[in-house]
Amino acid sequence: MSDYLEELKHKINESPEYEFLKTNKHLGENICILTLGGSYAYGTNVEGSDIDVRGIAISPSREIIIGKRSFEQIIDNPTDTTVYEINKMISLLSQCNPNCIEILGCKPEQYFILTDIGQKLLDNKKIFLSKRCVHTFGGYATSQLRRLENISNKYVQQSAQEQHILDSINNARYDFPEHYFPMGDGFIDLYIDDAVTETEEFEKEIFMDINLKHYPLRDYANMWNEMKSIVSSYNRIGKRNRRALDHNKIGKHMMHLIRLYFMCIDILEKQEINTYREKEHDLLMEIRNGKYIDENQQPIPEFSEMVDDLEKKLKYAAENTELPETANIDAIEELMFEINSSIIEK
Repeated sequence: MSDYLEELKHKINESPEYEFLKTNKHLGENICILTLGGSYAYGTNVEGSDIDVRGIAISPSREIIIGKRSFEQIIDNPTDTTVYEINKMISLLSQCNPNCIEILGCKPEQYFILTDIGQKLLDNKKIFLSKRCVHTFGGYATSQLRRLENISNKYVQQSAQEQHILDSINNARYDFPEHYFPMGDGFIDLYIDDAVTETEEFEKEIFMDINLKHYPLRDYANMWNEMKSIVSSYNRIGKRNRRALDHNKIGKHMMHLIRLYFMCIDILEKQEINTYREKEHDLLMEIRNGKYIDENQQPIPEFSEMVDDLEKKLKYAAENTELPETANIDAIEELMFEINSSIIEK
């Protein structure tokens, strides 16, 4: 293990601020995975980078038997630590949640705690992978791009921004069938066309064709609110984005956007989770350190070309991947049975 990892491990094991990992009744010996998150996990840390700790903990056998879950996740804000209950984690993994998937893709030496149950999760990580990652990682990437554009206050062509909005909505719509009353084909069709009232600032806009009969009003209202929230989010600059600009963090947001693309393409093409980006390390650090930002704190054209190229690669990988549409639910349920049975037996 490298020197900096030894230092981090010692700090996490011995520092009073991490004492809760030992004393919290849900953690301690229940932790089956404890590893790094954030820049240390990606290999993009710099001097002064925050230490993000991520973990998974098993439930007591009594809670498994009676079907009661006493916690879903434990968050300690001062240390930026999040530990998930294992069944909650498996649920998030089956949805290809990027923040959870990356916990299974760290370098071997980055796992400070790894029990037999934790190793079983790592050994079976492929069963959680599916084409859903296009929408989950794509959703995060689109969100990162939106944040980047808001921070720099330099929007791409208005028509391109409309496409970003539409992509975000379509990513959200991917889960509509699971959450709302069943919809038939052609239920709602969204597309971009010339603006009804064309101006210099507004040349294109999103239109919709809706075909609805005997559909639950509340379900439709909830879907509408989700789409409305996405549209609204493109029209405001939050305090967090202003802070990022004030602290010259635009390069960090640019780097994370590119990293998300690389990670998702790996999942689609190789069925691998590679959280630590060793191959792209130098490029990511160049982006973080401002190589692709001009004197006005704006991304230069070469960065936009890089994003466009990765978007094309992602689309091709999605169309040609061997991954199933959704995670292998049968295999996941079998894994949950094996894990929970082993907890009860012990």
